[in-house]
Amino acid sequence: MTLGRLVVVGGPTGTGKSDLGLDLAERFDGEIVNADSMQLYRGMDIGTAKLPLEDRRGVPHHLLDVLDISQRASVAAYQDRARTVIEEILGRGRTPVLVGGSGLYVSAVIDRIEFPGTDPSVRADLEAELAGVGAAALFGRLARLDPAAAASIEPANGRRIVRALEVIALTGRPFTATLPVPGPPLYDAVLLCLDRDTPTLDERLAVRVHEMVAAGFLDEVRVLERVGLRDGVTASRALGYPQMLSVLDGVAELDDAVTETVRLTRRFVRRQRSWFGRDVRMQRLDAGAHDLTARAVELALAAGP
Repeated sequence: MTLGRLVVVGGPTGTGKSDLGLDLAERFDGEIVNADSMQLYRGMDIGTAKLPLEDRRGVPHHLLDVLDISQRASVAAYQDRARTVIEEILGRGRTPVLVGGSGLYVSAVIDRIEFPGTDPSVRADLEAELAGVGAAALFGRLARLDPAAAASIEPANGRRIVRALEVIALTGRPFTATLPVPGPPLYDAVLLCLDRDTPTLDERLAVRVHEMVAAGFLDEVRVLERVGLRDGVTASRALGYPQMLSVLDGVAELDDAVTETVRLTRRFVRRQRSWFGRDVRMQRLDAGAHDLTARAVELALAAGP
C-alpha cells in the first residue's frame, strides 16, 4: 500500500529514526530520502551512524554518499536534489520517507524557503577574519546585529557564524529573517518527530559512541584524513571527527576523545530538540513505546484526505 504523500521522520540523534523510517517504508511501499547533512558524505559511515547496505532491508535509499569530504555541504543544493528525488518517487506511485535529524535540511524540503546566495569575496573576507580574530569576536558582532540568530548558534561554530554574517551583509536583513516560519507544508505530508526521555537517550548516546569506536571509527578517520578530511570545511566539523583527529595528532587520548564526543553529541541533541520543538506541525512519538510503529502507521493513515 502506498500513501501518495510524503512521510517525514525527524527528531534528535540516537532516537531510532532510521529503523522507524524503514518500518514505514516497508509498510507503505516507500523509499528513504536522507535528511542528515553528514550522511551526504562518502566514507563518513561509522561516525555518522549511516546504515550499512545490508541493514537497509532492500529499501532504496537516496542522497547518501553524494559528496566528497572536501566539498562544502549546501542546504540550497540539497533542497533542489531532495525535492527532485521526492517528486520522482511520488511519480512512481511510491511513498517518499524523509529521515534525518538535520532540522534545516528537513525544513528546506517541506517549507517555502529561498536561500540567499553566497558571495565568494564576502565569504573569504569573513573567513579570513575568523582565522585572524577567532569565533568569539565574530559571534559578538552577530549578537549585536541579530540577537535571535546568535541565540541559535553555538559561539564556537565559526562556519555558521560566518554564514549568518554573510547573509546579513548580502541582504541587509537579519539572518533569522531567512529562516523558515512553519506553515502548510509544500507537500501533502505527515510530519513525525521521534524522541526519548533524556536519561535514556543520554545513555544510548554514550553506548553508541563507544560502539562506533569499537567498530573502527578511529580507523575510518585515519583513512579520511589521508584523502582530505582536514580540508573539508563541513565534513571536518562533524561530531566526533575533530576529536578522532586530535587522537591521530597525539594531542588527546582516545578515552578523552570519546568522552568529549559524548558530551558534544548530548549538547547537539538539545539544539535538535529546540529546532523540532518549535514546529507545531510535528506529531510527537515516544521512541521507547512498544507500539511505536503501529502508532506511526496510524498517524500516517489519519493524515489522509
